[in-house]
Amino acid sequence: MKKIIFITGVSSGFGLKTAELLAEKGHIVYGTVRKETGIKQSFNVLKMDLMDPESIKQAVGAVLQKEGRIDVLINNAGMHTGGAIETTSIENIRMQMDTNVMGLVYMLKAVLPNMRQQNQGTIINFSSIGGLMGLPFQAYYSASKFAIEGLSESLRMELKQFNIKVVVINPGDFHTNNTANRQNFLANAANDPYSVQFGKTLSIIEKDENGGWPPEILAKKLVKIIELKNPCPRYVIATAEQKLAVVLKNILPAKWFMQILAPHYGIK
Repeated sequence: MKKIIFITGVSSGFGLKTAELLAEKGHIVYGTVRKETGIKQSFNVLKMDLMDPESIKQAVGAVLQKEGRIDVLINNAGMHTGGAIETTSIENIRMQMDTNVMGLVYMLKAVLPNMRQQNQGTIINFSSIGGLMGLPFQAYYSASKFAIEGLSESLRMELKQFNIKVVVINPGDFHTNNTANRQNFLANAANDPYSVQFGKTLSIIEKDENGGWPPEILAKKLVKIIELKNPCPRYVIATAEQKLAVVLKNILPAKWFMQILAPHYGIK
């Protein structure tokens, strides 16, 4: 069945590949970009900024005016900072939390009234493996994803009466533009007491990401999830090793799990 799908952040990576595949399947797809790309796509492109609630209202309103409904909202867009908790700038912290958390909240507030009225819909929120375990030197990114986890759990119960499903996606390491884009939001290394360890850990993080799966793998999984009548509440889309880490995080004492995770990031 053809669905009206609204997906944030389609300039590259997960968003772009997912939007393309959904359009190929015959769905009507609206994807958002913060800046005009000038590239013609097989789906509808809207200019929207997650940091600007008014632009969100306008984008959602334009879709509702034309299509009359939104069946699926995919909250994909976000950003990724890096650095020590102590020395990351307040500006970057606010940008991280405002984009990943408040941007998602603004989207929900704009789309949910219509979904409630039609008494159906699906919300897909992008979290991360980093939303299930705190990652070193990615604390504020992890914090934003932990927030999405809690928000999604609450939202799932609140929306049950309106037949709206809430799905959380937890990707592992994928080879996307996130790695390069993070470079613009790293903590300043000058006179930073964490700089040596941060450098070691960051090189491992980027090696994992650059060696990760292509975004097409996740996009294909998302298409299948959207077409399910009763999707699962959560999908961890990652390697067997990363899935094992999620299981171990849930069953091992915190001290034991840290002794496993920390060395992976070069922390001894």
